Amino acid sequence: MDDRRGSVELPLELAWSGLRAFDLGDVKLLLGLYRIVLNNGSRDDFVRYLNREHLVRHWPILRKMLGRGVRETWEEAFPELRRSGTA
Repeated sequence: MDDRRGSVELPLELAWSGLRAFDLGDVKLLLGLYRIVLNNGSRDDFVRYLNREHLVRHWPILRKMLGRGVRETWEEAFPELRRSGTA
């Protein structure tokens, strides 16, 4: 997902309760989308819905929204997240 504008609608298997459509221009909605995908998504979902630039930029906030296991898994796989999370 390289678009910085527009909206994304998640399938029911990812967003089974509550909001499914997310405006990428709204930071709160973008963070909600990323939280759902990081917690519930598969590798294919990560590729489809996540943008590296958004992930790194918003990681200091996102990491606080994730469980320890998810946070540590992502920071171990992508050291730039660990660095951005401590900045």
